[in-house]
Amino acid sequence: MPPFESVQAHESKLYAELSYLYDVIFTRIFAPRIHRVIRSLQIPPGARVLEVGVGTGLSLDAYPHHAEVIGIDLAPEMLDKAEEKARRHGWRHIKLLQMDALNLKFDNDSFDFVTAFHVISVVPDAQRLMKEILRVLRPHGTLAIVNHFRSTNRFFAALDNLIEPITLRLGWHTLDLREVLHGAPLELLELYKTNRRSLFTILVARNAKEARTRASFSSVPSSYREQRESTPAS
Repeated sequence: MPPFESVQAHESKLYAELSYLYDVIFTRIFAPRIHRVIRSLQIPPGARVLEVGVGTGLSLDAYPHHAEVIGIDLAPEMLDKAEEKARRHGWRHIKLLQMDALNLKFDNDSFDFVTAFHVISVVPDAQRLMKEILRVLRPHGTLAIVNHFRSTNRFFAALDNLIEPITLRLGWHTLDLREVLHGAPLELLELYKTNRRSLFTILVARNAKEARTRASFSSVPSSYREQRESTPAS
């Protein structure tokens, strides 16, 4: 098994060999939360949206038809499933491309929104991914992330470390949120979990690169995980 640093998402068992089971396993776990986040963005007519790591397209039916949506993924097996959904539903506002998220083939400032759901942990260089996302995201554009990050709770952080050898073999790595976002020119809008038991953090931020302001993510309070507990659990 190659080291994590040399593993691409499309090489992991979860994202290639088991792509035919991905929807069966993860639709009920991931889709409701992802759909709620997309709808909360209130994407306006004519907006250009990029989803990085679109996978099998669990998210696609949540995007409004009045937007132009491009979904990219490196794994052809996953994209085949997404393209099948797009054809079946006749989604003409959605375009799917095979592309490396670390080397996006788009011009600077190409998108009004960028979404990344459960993908940051499966790329070999999360900070490079963030740089690429912010490069193609327009100034004041919106970034939405759903991902599992290393817990600020000592017990759960130790548990993350314990299962790390297993998750690495499946193609994902538990990352520290502050390290991923360090130095990123972002204005934090929302940072929360849907409930205390949830493994997944939801982050919504505005691209502040034009003003060259930088959010101090090193100062994010450890209690951020418990914000917005009134949101329906998922």
